[in-house]
Amino acid sequence: MSDDVKAELENESTDEAFLDQAVSDVPETRDEEMERLRHTAAEADKRVLQAQAEAENFRKRMRRDFEDQLKFASTELVIDMLEVRDNLSRAIEAAQSGEQGSGLQEGVAMVVKQMDDVFGKYGVVEIPAAGEVFDPNVHEAISQMPSDIESGKIAHVAVSGFKLHDRVVRPSQVVVSTGPAS
Repeated sequence: MSDDVKAELENESTDEAFLDQAVSDVPETRDEEMERLRHTAAEADKRVLQAQAEAENFRKRMRRDFEDQLKFASTELVIDMLEVRDNLSRAIEAAQSGEQGSGLQEGVAMVVKQMDDVFGKYGVVEIPAAGEVFDPNVHEAISQMPSDIESGKIAHVAVSGFKLHDRVVRPSQVVVSTGPAS
């Protein structure tokens, strides 16, 4: 390209830039300026409302998480105490089958009742299992066997399950019936 052509192209692009600048320098009318300012204010208001809504949702989520942490902080303690309760229940069963005095049985039964009352005070409840329909959300099947109970229902509870509030702490370990033997 020759130098003359280059110079002419540069002059044209400079002229276009000058025209663009001149068009943008044209003052807005009062109505156009008011409309532009209204639009800017409406966008700013919208951004402020969105930020406030996000902040409120964050506060609610944090409050809910904190409450859940407090509500379920004792889960590990409950699991350990359930093992103690299981041993007390086994002691009652052993006392019932043995020839030992009924005083031992009554004493251990009172301790189990006391422990169940304390658990109830803190929102720990036993999951109903015997004779119930098997529910994998709260029951853990350890085997199946034929029985007089209809198929799909729990024939035997090996270990009782418990909930802390509405959350399963330990599922019931159960034997599920396959129905009457053929």
